[in-house]
Amino acid sequence: MKVRLTNIARALRRRQTDVEAKLCAQLRNRRLDGIKFRRQVPRGPYVVDFLCDAAMLIVELDGSQHSEDTSVAADAVRTKYLGGLGYFVMRFWNADINRDVCGVVETIYATAVSRSNTPSSALRAPSPQGEKANTAATE
Repeated sequence: MKVRLTNIARALRRRQTDVEAKLCAQLRNRRLDGIKFRRQVPRGPYVVDFLCDAAMLIVELDGSQHSEDTSVAADAVRTKYLGGLGYFVMRFWNADINRDVCGVVETIYATAVSRSNTPSSALRAPSPQGEKANTAATE
């Protein structure tokens, strides 16, 4: 099962939607204040869209197919399972990403910082001058 999910996750990463690419551009390479997100990651029997392990946060993007009754019920089961693993699941409609990606990213950032095990200052990217410059600035 795990090998199958890994292969599915790889395929999903190769065939990402335009909306996933738009959000990924904002979250990748620790661009969000040093917070690391991975995309299309297997968790239990599911492949989640975006995952931040440090904050135990999952971000799911939902298209119009998720508004159907069967999908709503399946999403609720999925969210409950992932919540049972300790993750907080955030869901955004594709239209939200297209309309206001900055607002979505701000919401994700605020949630990640509030759920992180480290203080928000520890999530900051290091200065170009290196760690000593960060230490000197705080003393």
